[in-house]
Amino acid sequence: MKILVLNGPNLGRLDLRDSKIYGNLNFAQLTEFIKSAAKGVGLEAEVRQSDSELELIQWLHEAADAKTPVIFNPAAFTHYSYAIRDAAAMLTAPLIEVHLSNPLAREEFRHTSVISGVAHGTIGGFGPDSYRLAILAMKELL
Repeated sequence: MKILVLNGPNLGRLDLRDSKIYGNLNFAQLTEFIKSAAKGVGLEAEVRQSDSELELIQWLHEAADAKTPVIFNPAAFTHYSYAIRDAAAMLTAPLIEVHLSNPLAREEFRHTSVISGVAHGTIGGFGPDSYRLAILAMKELL
């Protein structure tokens, strides 16, 4: 079964971000990690990244229409994009929110997620393993 793994703004530039927060993988390495983790449990992961709110919304619409399960790291959009939340709410297949860092251990503005209320669950704070754990949870949901 195919799952869609969506990543929001600035995640395509992980190699330039604070490694204490985001780890040492670049986005290509993270993508391979995700695909390998999915394959290990019999899933096929299509990994996408965009800095565009519009593009992420279009991908969520595509997933809603196709009833595709989604693992989603909305990045900074987590905290304020009601348009992305509304698109995510249209999904009928499972949605898991994921974060490399633990937003609750960071700046106060990161403590609120407008996405988590429409997700089946949220996993964060485990670096790339957040995605692996989300994949395991998704497998169980499916």
